[in-house]
Amino acid sequence: MTKDEASLKLKGLVRLFKLSFLLTLCSGALLCAIPYASGADLDLSAFTVRTNPDGTQDYSVSMQMLILMTMLSFIPSMLVMTTSFMRITIVMVILRQAIGLQSSPSNQIIIGLALFLTIFIMTPVFDDIYTQAIAPYMDDKITLREGLELGQVPLKKFMVEQSRVTDLNNFAEYANVTAQNPMDLPLRVIIPAFMLGELKTAFQIGFMLFLPFLIIDLVVASILMAMGMMMLSPMIVSLPFKLMLFVLVDGWALIMGTLMSSFGLGVPS
Repeated sequence: MTKDEASLKLKGLVRLFKLSFLLTLCSGALLCAIPYASGADLDLSAFTVRTNPDGTQDYSVSMQMLILMTMLSFIPSMLVMTTSFMRITIVMVILRQAIGLQSSPSNQIIIGLALFLTIFIMTPVFDDIYTQAIAPYMDDKITLREGLELGQVPLKKFMVEQSRVTDLNNFAEYANVTAQNPMDLPLRVIIPAFMLGELKTAFQIGFMLFLPFLIIDLVVASILMAMGMMMLSPMIVSLPFKLMLFVLVDGWALIMGTLMSSFGLGVPS
């Protein structure tokens, strides 16, 4: 770098520093020129909280809409944590691995199938939530707080029915919560117990799905070893047989029926 180039760069940095300093001074002068607004000038009536005589609180309509819009960002997490979506997705992924297919059906197809099956399974729960909480709230018969409390009941009932007593007791002990009835437990105890139970149930179903395909792999590998074809991959040879077996026994219908019955659908009460 020559001396002239260094001098030009130094002049550019000085000019940039002067410009930044000038902008800072102008911003400070502008802030000082703006008068402070008094409390009476600020109208926050749209975001108010009213305390009832019994100690509960009601929020204004604008505050309620803000809370509801914020809750929309948690819908994907709620779909995974509090519905049948987790069990269905894990079973589908294990099934794909058991057959030996890497990308068929694709992740989009698995998620789409799991989503519609979740809607089918959870429809009675959603109907109860709408009847007990959403409809009365839209008719101004109950407050938002009461609607949230009533809407939890069908969802908690579903999760408790699918959870194991040992998991509920363990998480209740971790949270230092005692309750005679599992329905009295808070959601922070029921949700992790439900998720743990879903993982265990999905892995049990996946294990049962893996066994017949594993037997086919072992038989094909033994035949190839006996024929001296050790360089030929058993996965390539066994894949058509596994697909044929899966289609002949109507595997998709069996898996859908297994998943439905695992949630109590189609089982006489």
